[in-house]
Amino acid sequence: MRLTWLGHSTVAIEDGGVRLLTDPVLRPRVGPLRRNGPPPEPGDVDAVLLSHVHYDHLDLPTLRMLGRDRMLVAPRGAGGLLRRRGFTVVEELLPGERTTVGGVVVRATHADHQAQRSLFGKTPSLGYVVEGSASAYFAGDTGVFPEMARIGPGLDVALLPVAGWGRRLPPGHLDPAAAAEALGLLRPRAAVPIHWGTYRQVGMSSDPKRLRAPAEEFARLAHEQAPDVRVIVLAVGESAEVAAGGRPR
Repeated sequence: MRLTWLGHSTVAIEDGGVRLLTDPVLRPRVGPLRRNGPPPEPGDVDAVLLSHVHYDHLDLPTLRMLGRDRMLVAPRGAGGLLRRRGFTVVEELLPGERTTVGGVVVRATHADHQAQRSLFGKTPSLGYVVEGSASAYFAGDTGVFPEMARIGPGLDVALLPVAGWGRRLPPGHLDPAAAAEALGLLRPRAAVPIHWGTYRQVGMSSDPKRLRAPAEEFARLAHEQAPDVRVIVLAVGESAEVAAGGRPR
């Protein structure tokens, strides 16, 4: 399984000839947010996994760029929003439900995150476990919740948010300490920090060291709290490969 971080919560997951994209947001500007550096090209995509309806995760202009006939996997209740915007292949899931893309299984999981979009109302937030030649957990936006211990077992890699885009991180998100705590429940072989250093509010620092600090802090805390988990810090556009073979549980 090959993972390529495209910034924020956008990860390309490639396995067995299938290419999935999580929460694609690939624009220089999203509302009041500015991207640090140019957006990378998404490449060919078989399906998109949408964790929730917030604007920095469900970005309609980016989805239109990928094509209105692209398969979209979304939380139950978000399909109406997408279909009204002309997207024709939408599969809605609740936690515990699954679908397949090619030979890859996509299983929806609970996420501890309140999501509402304007007058559209609240919809569930999801994480996803992608199961092919290896297994990857994409957390979306979430806080720590006890049921994380049942998301595995035997996860090969966890894609965990470790920061945000503003001056504070509201409830329902993971900071570096909470993400390291989540590793103790998930027990993956490897972890990749995401949702850091990509978008920022106007007026916030664009210093590369400050932008990278949450990922580095997560790596440090993970080494202390879950030393058997390999942390892979990727720059935007960088890739890593993971193979199956979790330790005995």
